[in-house]
Amino acid sequence: MFEYILGKVVSKQPTHVVLEAGGIGYLLNITLNSFDRIQDGENQKIFTWLQVQEDAHRLWGFCDIAEREVFLHLISVSGIGPNTARLILSGMTPGECRQAIITDNELAFKQVKGVGPKTARRLMVELKDKMMKADMDTTEGGMTDLSHQSIAEAQSALVTLGFVKSKVDKVISQIVREEGRDIPTESLIRLALRVLSA
Repeated sequence: MFEYILGKVVSKQPTHVVLEAGGIGYLLNITLNSFDRIQDGENQKIFTWLQVQEDAHRLWGFCDIAEREVFLHLISVSGIGPNTARLILSGMTPGECRQAIITDNELAFKQVKGVGPKTARRLMVELKDKMMKADMDTTEGGMTDLSHQSIAEAQSALVTLGFVKSKVDKVISQIVREEGRDIPTESLIRLALRVLSA
């Protein structure tokens, strides 16, 4: 129903923000990843997903399309609801979550309340192929979001320069968390090189 809302952040809490757009205040449930990147008092574009329940409609907000995609994959698994998905994406980045599923890293989900060994295994069985396909789409430039393109180009360039992909992904995730997803490809590569070459 809503792809995104562009408006001013008038209130920010670790679990939700209020975004004012067109004279309406939208309460958006968020993860800690988004909380860290949302600037209070600033105009911001937040991607959304509408949760429809019998007794309520809840809007969920995400700083980028990648987080929303991982979130929607997570809640497609039996036993994982939006609140559990939020906990997962508050403890790790979307990239780290995707990598944990692809590599069958059950331990990565151990610290998440509500995700036991059975649920973690179910996540990996049901989502591994989807996550691998999403990674391929990103590498091939299948996503239209410019921030995704910058990240994919930087990853490709650094791997071509001889750096190990797992280290590259980790460093880029850290830079994106600190600098934001709108960072240009050249700047992303330059910052990553400083860390990787240290």
